[in-house]
Amino acid sequence: MSVDAQTVRRIAHLARIAVSDAEVPPLQDELNAILAFVEQLGAVDVAGVEPMTSVTPMAMKSREDAVTDGGYAREIVFNAPLTEDNYFLVPKVVE
Repeated sequence: MSVDAQTVRRIAHLARIAVSDAEVPPLQDELNAILAFVEQLGAVDVAGVEPMTSVTPMAMKSREDAVTDGGYAREIVFNAPLTEDNYFLVPKVVE
């Protein structure tokens, strides 16, 4: 996959980045290099390789899931303009 100058300008527009005409060719080269590297990664055989969350094998630290503080719902919503059953009421934003 290759990125042309028009695509670089579109990406810059979507990212809300001001890009001058002189900056387009270097950015085009960088984006093409990144895409070439991603294509190389696609060629790697990862069959039989388990996904991992860290580069070093380690157990996740965990704690008991217990409520250690709380019961302050009334105090938390006390200064809110609108509440109902200790919940904040907000204006509807999606029709």
